[in-house]
Amino acid sequence: MYYARMKIPASETPSAVQIDLIPEDLAGQRIDNYLLTRLKGAPRTLIYRILRKGEVRVNKGRIKPDYRLKAGDSIRIPPVRLPEPNEPVLVGQGILQALESNILYEDKALIVVNKPAGLAVHGGSGLNFGVIEAMRQLRPESDQLELVHRLDRDTSGCLMIAKRRSMLRHLHAALRRDGAGDGVTKCYIALVRGRWPATTKRVHAPLQKNNLRSGERMVEVNAEGKESLTEFRVLQRYGDFATLVEARPITGRTHQIRVHARHAGHPIAGDPKYGDDEFSQQVRELGGKRLFLHAASLQTELPDGAVLNVQAEPGPMWDKTIARLVRDV
Repeated sequence: MYYARMKIPASETPSAVQIDLIPEDLAGQRIDNYLLTRLKGAPRTLIYRILRKGEVRVNKGRIKPDYRLKAGDSIRIPPVRLPEPNEPVLVGQGILQALESNILYEDKALIVVNKPAGLAVHGGSGLNFGVIEAMRQLRPESDQLELVHRLDRDTSGCLMIAKRRSMLRHLHAALRRDGAGDGVTKCYIALVRGRWPATTKRVHAPLQKNNLRSGERMVEVNAEGKESLTEFRVLQRYGDFATLVEARPITGRTHQIRVHARHAGHPIAGDPKYGDDEFSQQVRELGGKRLFLHAASLQTELPDGAVLNVQAEPGPMWDKTIARLVRDV
């Protein structure tokens, strides 16, 4: 059986190996995202398991989850047992209304939303839904909605969602050019511990992913890791207690800003993985019950040559915490 862009109902569980041939309009998509769409209802853990075990093959070879499909690729999909079909998970109206009101930009091919802290970008790992599932409920007429990139669950701010495959491919290509000055410029703001020195403008430290026995993913500075570079700029100091910094990731590694801030000796407030518990508790006592990392702006060129430039506000909790810091310094 050859697959172009057919949608297979969840009830039609594959009983044998299937072969998909990738058409031109699906080129550039990551294999993990392709399989999540292809195998409707399959949990994310199953997708990554069959990739890790080599049960999914591209042109008869093993591939990693971040492999990007090419036109003409032959995908071997093993037989998998999918969940019984149920009613779609309905996202609550409160979350839907919050996302609708947080849309920063929308046209016929792209949505940029100010993602709230605490909301995952997608369901899985015990979560019934995330931003992408909610947006598909908000925009049922757009049947090609896909995440362009990701933000950590506890990070807020600018998140791009493509409404068309052509836009998805264009922005993925732009993201791969990051660091060359003509890709996607993303700027974050973060509240970090202590007095960030004006002389520390760049953290250039290779990062490597590690998985703990619990299955939790951690990232560490390691000479054998991938090259990683973040540029920092001081925005405001609050005595010797904390500093508000702007962070611009030149590369796009997992948890990059969080790990680089810690490596510089100034962990981010509210960071449960890489933070300082005492500092985070002190910020919580000021009302800051969140990770203080926010994707404040992004800029990129659209396919028609226009420049997209959007900014996102971090929200009332952030603002009140900063106001209390100013008062107490």
